[in-house]
Amino acid sequence: MARAHIHDRARVPPFVPGAPRTRYLVVCQDNAWHIKFDGEEYGPYVSEREAMLFAIEAAHMLCKQGEPTEVLVVNENGDARPEWTSGLDPYPPRH
Repeated sequence: MARAHIHDRARVPPFVPGAPRTRYLVVCQDNAWHIKFDGEEYGPYVSEREAMLFAIEAAHMLCKQGEPTEVLVVNENGDARPEWTSGLDPYPPRH
């Protein structure tokens, strides 16, 4: 089965099975890392790790308010992989 080509990662809502969660996307655009959340873009960040830590911190704070959250990394092909999920992964993260 051929994969669909994704040209605009900002408009792609990644699908992750399970309960609905508020998503923070960590993406690399123009050689800089950004966080996309709720139609807004934050950054640039120096590295993927820096963006990831900021996204996880924000997701954790929202989770404390009762909102299930997750942080996903979107690669250059537009594929998203979960990196941190509230209620499943430790906080602070161990990386």
